[in-house]
Amino acid sequence: VQLQASGGGLVQPGGSLRLSCAASGSSFGFSRMGWYRQAPGQQRELVATKTIGGTTNYADSVKGRFTISRDNAKNAVYLQMNSLKPEDTAHYYCGAVVGMDYFWGQGTLVTVSS
Repeated sequence: VQLQASGGGLVQPGGSLRLSCAASGSSFGFSRMGWYRQAPGQQRELVATKTIGGTTNYADSVKGRFTISRDNAKNAVYLQMNSLKPEDTAHYYCGAVVGMDYFWGQGTLVTVSS
């Protein structure tokens, strides 16, 4: 299984970014896909996930600002991030579940700074 994330970058506070992740390598699809992030010196934390059936889960810190979506036909997941704050600065990782296994993509860096 491979996951390829893209879309990170530098943005000013209050700005927006859209992350994309394409997954491949599973004949069974991906029951859950999502985004996690890790800031320097911090543990990796959940940002948002979405099941193949459409159930979403968001961290409290991003509710109302971030929106996760996925295209099941393309095995892709997206994260629209609005009203970004400096505390959103982190490496963002795409993750996907196949059976009982969780797979990770490489991180994409999001920096929110003026």
